[in-house]
Amino acid sequence: MELSVKICGLTTPEALQTALDDGADHVGFIFFPKSPRHIAPEDAARLRVAARSRAKAVAVSVNADDPTLDSIVSVMEPDLLQLHGNESPERVAAVRTRFGLPVMKAFAVRDAGDLDAIQAYHGVADRFLFDAKPPAGAEVPGGNGVAFDWTLLSALDDDLDYMLSGGLNADNIGTALRQTGARAVDISSGVERAPGVKDNGLINAFFKAVDAAKTA
Repeated sequence: MELSVKICGLTTPEALQTALDDGADHVGFIFFPKSPRHIAPEDAARLRVAARSRAKAVAVSVNADDPTLDSIVSVMEPDLLQLHGNESPERVAAVRTRFGLPVMKAFAVRDAGDLDAIQAYHGVADRFLFDAKPPAGAEVPGGNGVAFDWTLLSALDDDLDYMLSGGLNADNIGTALRQTGARAVDISSGVERAPGVKDNGLINAFFKAVDAAKTA
């Protein structure tokens, strides 16, 4: 099976290089000060150079205003914008038009009703990302190491373009893929030894588990 893998929340050249060498085709940089993975546009721009022609660079923001996105896009030059807040369909459309870049809209999922929200974004967002709802008291909408009931996604149309995220790691990626049939996955905290600190060994282990799942 063909599977797209995004390693998100990258902040160091070492972790980025490991992700690229192992086969990541998307690499994510987070622009949200409350996140332990927050990075300045200038630092992300320096890192994303290594990804050119090898992987798509994704700029992740949370309810960012136009000046913030202007800075990110002009400095970092991402290939894709990921909106991980509560951006409305109108806001997604405006961002897509303003920057001429594809937009991936994230949705927090806990129960089947949470998937109803995607209807208003069909034909607006280029891709969806499904993450678990953050635990009570969490300050960030993603990267919390929490999974949701993946079987909920069986109700989606087979041709829906989405990334599966939330609580993925080397131990459960095989189960996640069997239950969802996802063709793209996103991982951040599952390859970290501490919040915001990527572990090259865990990145290696994740890709080995992905390879095993693909051939199973």
